[in-house]
Amino acid sequence: YSRETAPEGLSRMGLDRPVLARTGGLQFWRLLGTGRGRTMTPSADLRRWALFAVWRDARDLDRFLAGSPVVSRWRRLAEESFHVRLSPLRWHGAWARRDPLAGAAREQLGPGEPVAILTRASIRPRRLWRFHRSVPPPAAALLSAPGVLASVGIGELPIARQATFSLWESLEHVQQYAYRQPAHADVVARTRAENWYSEEFFARFWPHGAEGTWSGRDPLSQGLR
Repeated sequence: YSRETAPEGLSRMGLDRPVLARTGGLQFWRLLGTGRGRTMTPSADLRRWALFAVWRDARDLDRFLAGSPVVSRWRRLAEESFHVRLSPLRWHGAWARRDPLAGAAREQLGPGEPVAILTRASIRPRRLWRFHRSVPPPAAALLSAPGVLASVGIGELPIARQATFSLWESLEHVQQYAYRQPAHADVVARTRAENWYSEEFFARFWPHGAEGTWSGRDPLSQGLR
């Protein structure tokens, strides 16, 4: 949002929830705040917000985009918006004590196709200090990682419920960062050994459609078949 529309945009985080709760075909959804910059940080960007939504089928999503008053308001207020359609490839864990992708078909990824990654965790109160102290090295590595097209830190609650959404050129680039980047691999090992999370969810997606721009460009413009 622009500075002028940001206060009303902030208000929609609360006022739009009843409408979303009544939206047909919307099986799981979360309105999310974002951090400043491209990675997870303790700071908040009060001009940028996100919606993660799981739909029964594409027709329900199309009806929502074409006729929902929620979407109409967002478009009227927004200075910029980006919408990406995702089909799940692989996932595990829980979000709010449920599997948000339960029953979804698993897509097959073609060689060299782009990938979207969503990671989300509820951090135990006693582990908050260790978690946030460990974030800067893998966050810095993400910014310079080969193949990353766009990334943003997102969350339901400041500090305690954190997530990251990122778009990549290919699965090979994701694996190189996740498993062969020392700073990231070290943090992942510590989360297991020290039991940082009370709940976590991880998902890989195939991004098969995009509209709008993210920071002035479409990060998937060259990668979609």
